[in-house]
Amino acid sequence: MLALDKGFYVGTFRHGLDVKNRLTIPAKWRFPGDEGEASYLALPNPNRSITVYPPRMVASLEEKIQRVSMLGDEQELRALTRIFGPAERFGCDRQGRISLPDALRAHAGLVKETVLVGTITTFHIWESARYAAFVAKTPDDPSADPAVLRKYGL
Repeated sequence: MLALDKGFYVGTFRHGLDVKNRLTIPAKWRFPGDEGEASYLALPNPNRSITVYPPRMVASLEEKIQRVSMLGDEQELRALTRIFGPAERFGCDRQGRISLPDALRAHAGLVKETVLVGTITTFHIWESARYAAFVAKTPDDPSADPAVLRKYGL
């Protein structure tokens, strides 16, 4: 069962970056204790968005990453370096805003308008036009959805 106070992300929200390049996280996505501490983990996604993991997903991710040995596969180590090198840990301020580092904002092309999209256990931060292009590339054939859901046992 999902702990609703520790992250349950559904819906699509549009927010602009403020003059200090801060982004407001929707109130329904925040939880007690996410102010002022490093609660979330933001990673560059290959689709040119930013994927944000809440604390319980970070713990799960950490377990999986521990399987990669320091003496392990060089390709795995390079991938981890590319993914986690520009990553950022953050918490919200009292108004629910976050600050993302320049490298992550550049990766996603965030300048002003953003779209935050929930995917149950994580959420993604997109630049508005990139999100529109991503959605436009998605086949408008809902008959493909059941196969995707079955793949994950849903």
